[in-house]
Amino acid sequence: MAAAPRRAAVLGSPIAHSLSPVLHRTAYRELGLSGWTYDRFEVDEAGLPGFFDTLGAEWAGLSLTMPLKRAVIPLLDEISETAASVDAVNTVVLTEDGRRTGDNTDIPGMVAALREHGIDKVEAAAILGAGATASSALAALARICPGEIAVYVRSEARADEMRQWAERLDVAVRIADWTDAEQALRAPLVISTTPAGVTDTLARSVPERPAALFDVLYDPWPTALAARWSAYGGAVVSGLDLLVHQAVLQVEQMTGLAPAPLDAMRKAGERALAGR
Repeated sequence: MAAAPRRAAVLGSPIAHSLSPVLHRTAYRELGLSGWTYDRFEVDEAGLPGFFDTLGAEWAGLSLTMPLKRAVIPLLDEISETAASVDAVNTVVLTEDGRRTGDNTDIPGMVAALREHGIDKVEAAAILGAGATASSALAALARICPGEIAVYVRSEARADEMRQWAERLDVAVRIADWTDAEQALRAPLVISTTPAGVTDTLARSVPERPAALFDVLYDPWPTALAARWSAYGGAVVSGLDLLVHQAVLQVEQMTGLAPAPLDAMRKAGERALAGR
């Protein structure tokens, strides 16, 4: 028997650009979840508690983007070990009896996206940037990289944060200044977590035989760095790969159905991006 129609949504600020509704709605159609809805709501940190007060038994789950991934934690009954490892929740599962459980699908989503491209383990890695996404990247690398992880930062405050995450995740991290970021491009795996445009100047420094690049951006795509990397024959994992893999895990948790339709969700995301 099909599950009773329920609601889900993505929250954040800004949120108009989010591809999550496209991915989740596609999954619902493929899974035969007639009547299920998935919307987007512009919600900031101040408005989050009030939004939670409106949630009824018809709600199955929420996807959270910035700036809500940490702000939501006090509103939950429990969070997973994965979410606790980086103090960030991007997925909330809501049960009909009102229980609220938080998880982080970005971390296993990164690992799954890398694995899909044949990257199961690397001996060393580099992270460009040290923001919120970088902490998830560090947690993902903790699962596949036993060696040193070099993190290239643009501020000393962010450097201190990454040292704290490294200690918490028990990974070997070397903090390096952004002015030396060209050196990162020779690592077996480079994960770029910076905003659009920040790595454009590094594109001209891509080595002739690069290894693997994971650029978490998906719009605009390809980035200058990803385009040059691909042109030189290196493996490239995109932000859309990450978005789809973390959304697959969200759909499975919120609906209780698995596997979620990865290929259909990816194709829907590609079509949506092509239409922008």
